[in-house]
Amino acid sequence: MFEEKRMFHIIQKNWKLIGLIGIIFAGLTILISFLFHLQYRADAQVMIISKSRYGVDPYTVVKSAEQVGGNLVQVVKSNDFYNKVIAQPGFNLDKTIFDKLSEQDKRKLWQKNIIVSVVYGTGVLNVSAYHENKDQAKEYAGAVANTLVSQAWQYVGGDITLKVINDPVVTSWPVRPNLVVNALVAFIFGILLSTIIFVKRG
Repeated sequence: MFEEKRMFHIIQKNWKLIGLIGIIFAGLTILISFLFHLQYRADAQVMIISKSRYGVDPYTVVKSAEQVGGNLVQVVKSNDFYNKVIAQPGFNLDKTIFDKLSEQDKRKLWQKNIIVSVVYGTGVLNVSAYHENKDQAKEYAGAVANTLVSQAWQYVGGDITLKVINDPVVTSWPVRPNLVVNALVAFIFGILLSTIIFVKRG
């Protein structure tokens, strides 16, 4: 009990300095984050529509669409799909960030910047594209979504069709790295570290 009271007294006595150290940690983290390339994210949605089959219940149709979606998630990561996206007409894609890379590094960057996921229970694919330029993030998300619609049959057969149900929308602020989360974690870490130091010195 005495030890707890002593710790509380030390924290109460130095709370302003402890809070200041937390703020300094958060500020430094934000400054360091700006040394990295800040990226925006554009999101689009594509629906997988199974061709109607007489006597098949809706649950089975949705599960089938989910399975197709899972296959397409892996397809999007491939070099073949990348080439189809780049060749997609009607989009102004900046390819310079990929052109100077080796095939291995290009594939890693592609998989980092283009993320497709399945919304389970709906048969909807979320398409997310990350880029330092807001317009390019939107262009890439749109190109990936359109490529899925026009080329998916090559990978999963002709029993399904895909339709863009939400055109790309880009974030107002950069989302990579996540400045808010990073600053909050740094703030908490700064407070905990300074508290430990004050208590040990106390």
